[in-house]
Amino acid sequence: MLEHVGILLVALIALVWSADKFVLGASSLARNLGISPMIIGLTIVAMGSSAPEMMVAAAASLQGNPDTAIGNAIGSNITNIALVLGLTVLVKPLVVSSSTIKQELPLLLILTMLAYWILSDNFFSFPEGIALMISFFGFISILLIKALKQRNNNTLDDPMIIEAEQELPEATSTLKSVLWLIVGITLLVLSAHFLVDSAIFIAKAYGISDLVIGLTIIAIGTSLPELAASIASILKKEDDLAMGNIVGSNIFNILAVLPFAGIIAPGPVNPDASLRDAPVMLAITGLLFLLCFSRESGSFRLTRAKGALLLVCFFAYQILLFSQTTIN
Repeated sequence: MLEHVGILLVALIALVWSADKFVLGASSLARNLGISPMIIGLTIVAMGSSAPEMMVAAAASLQGNPDTAIGNAIGSNITNIALVLGLTVLVKPLVVSSSTIKQELPLLLILTMLAYWILSDNFFSFPEGIALMISFFGFISILLIKALKQRNNNTLDDPMIIEAEQELPEATSTLKSVLWLIVGITLLVLSAHFLVDSAIFIAKAYGISDLVIGLTIIAIGTSLPELAASIASILKKEDDLAMGNIVGSNIFNILAVLPFAGIIAPGPVNPDASLRDAPVMLAITGLLFLLCFSRESGSFRLTRAKGALLLVCFFAYQILLFSQTTIN
């Protein structure tokens, strides 16, 4: 058992590290090829923080454990808002004025409702997975078109986009970029495979479902990049980027992580996902929406009291999960 716990921890560390190197290699190579820093920031870097979830979802689904993939997507969204954002706001209150985030928050709420509806019949079909993935590429395209129009009209003043562009990793030579890209992708695949294997072994040893493992250990582990990025951003007084990392990651989790379960391993879903976990994800997302838009102003502010409330929700959910697991 200790061997598998050690493998899981090492795989988590390797997963996070390789995602960072993947972003470094891909973004540097794209910059060397003449691609706009804005496009790199909105695509490669934005998707990089969700790369661990994507690889874990794909690996779990390929190994016939779609519940782990679904649990990872749902659990990561709950963790990003309740734990990552909660801790970030406790470090320093957030003041956000980005118009992009103000538009993405309602979209996130709608997509969360959609995810709940898809899982409500306890079956995840192939067409549903394909529809979500197509929506992901549509979302990225719309985001890029909007930003490019603003840039061409010299009206790009969204702080989140500007901060994302400024936070790109430093460019390296093309050879090093390709090397880091290969290393990042290879380790992402390998670490995701070992992570899923060890997590499933531990789950079976303790009588825990694949869903709960995805919701807890894997979800928290794969959310570490968002935690690091958000705290680093807020310490640099890049509040919009800190919030954008979390909102964008949650949108990606629904549109680009969750679909793997339906596309690779369509079929029945653990009923707990629709009866307990998806409603909690929807409630947490709805709470964030209310906390952000509780008053009319040019920007919204998340205080430490709101951060504490989010953390209370996170720990309450963990207690609910493990109390039900113990009972069952």
